[in-house]
Parts: sequence; C-alpha cells; structure tokens
Amino acid sequence: MNKKTSAHYQREFRRRLREQGLVKKEIWIRPEHGLKLTAVEQALREVDSTVDSELIDTTSDSRTLWTTSTLFAELQETALFSSQQASIDLIDGIDPVLHIIMHDYGDLPIFLSVYGEQIIIEAVLWSTSDVDNLAEFNEAVLRTHKYFPLSTISLDKRGDGVDYYHMFGALSAASIVSNIVFEIEVLASNVIKVTEAYRDYLLTSSNT
Repeated sequence: MNKKTSAHYQREFRRRLREQGLVKKEIWIRPEHGLKLTAVEQALREVDSTVDSELIDTTSDSRTLWTTSTLFAELQETALFSSQQASIDLIDGIDPVLHIIMHDYGDLPIFLSVYGEQIIIEAVLWSTSDVDNLAEFNEAVLRTHKYFPLSTISLDKRGDGVDYYHMFGALSAASIVSNIVFEIEVLASNVIKVTEAYRDYLLTSSNT
C-alpha cells in the first residue's frame, strides 16, 4: 500500500489554494489570538466575503450527546460536505469511526470518533522512522505545539506495530454541529501548518 505522509497533503493543499487564486500572506500576532485568526482566514477565502465578529460560537446546547452514527447523519447535511469540499463515510464496528477526506486540503484523511462525552478528531502526521532525530523533534513539539490552536500532537502505535505521530482535537459530545465542523477544518489547517513548521526535523524522503 502506498503510504503518504502529511508532506504530500501539504503539497496538494498548496497547489489547490493556488488554483483557487489565493495567495499566502505572513502575519505576526499574539498566540492567544490564533483561534480568531484561523476563523478569519477561513472566511476570507470566500469570494466577496465579510468577517463576522461572532464567527466563532463557543457555546454548547443542552441536547443529547452525539454518537458517531447520529453525528454522521447530521454532518452530511452541513455545507462542508454538501458542497463536496469534503467527503465522509461511516466505518462501522465495535468502535465506529467517521472517515473524512478533506478535498480542499489535498485529500487529507481525518478520523472522527465519539467516546462517551468526548469527540476525538485526528489525523496521522508521520511515523517515528520519518524523523531524523527523535529526541530533538520531541523537544521541539513539546515547546511549540501550543501555537497550533485547538490541536495537539500525540504518539500512538498503529495496527502495524509502528509508532506514528498524530494531531488531534477534542471537544464535548454535546457540541453544536457548527463547532464540530469548525474543529474539523482547524485540524486540517493545523496538519498543513505543523508539516511546514517541523519539516527540518523530517528525513528527506518525507520532506520533499
């Protein structure tokens, strides 16, 4: 099986942004404003867009907790999926999971599961064998991953017995759908950003 690292999705993501006529601008902000900037960035990618001062709704309603299956049905109706910016499938089993493909991010795969009162959204970054110096890389991650809002990095063993770095976000299983969609989009954006931020720690084959 052809295993693609996050560097591949980063390249595809940049290519698709360029095809949409978008340009990259570097700005400097205080780290606590990272969440606001991400929301504004998403809004400004739309043609003739305006930025809503209440773009981010951080409240949750009192509804019954989502399950993976009920959330699957609800997410299919949101603009992210109905507009085909992303596609979604339910992988059923003892622990069902949603398999999401973010087409606007180079077909980046994301996985979503509901565990009791918590929703976990995650993406695979790369394996430990893709990292040049594990000690230096792990220290860099611990010192800097806080600059990627709403997401963090973990090290997990997959079914093949190999350790992989993952990026994930977590939120309440009572969250409103718009917040869940926002978390999915933020995670996809952060995967691209961390790949660029940590590229010097990756071996050449994973960094080209």
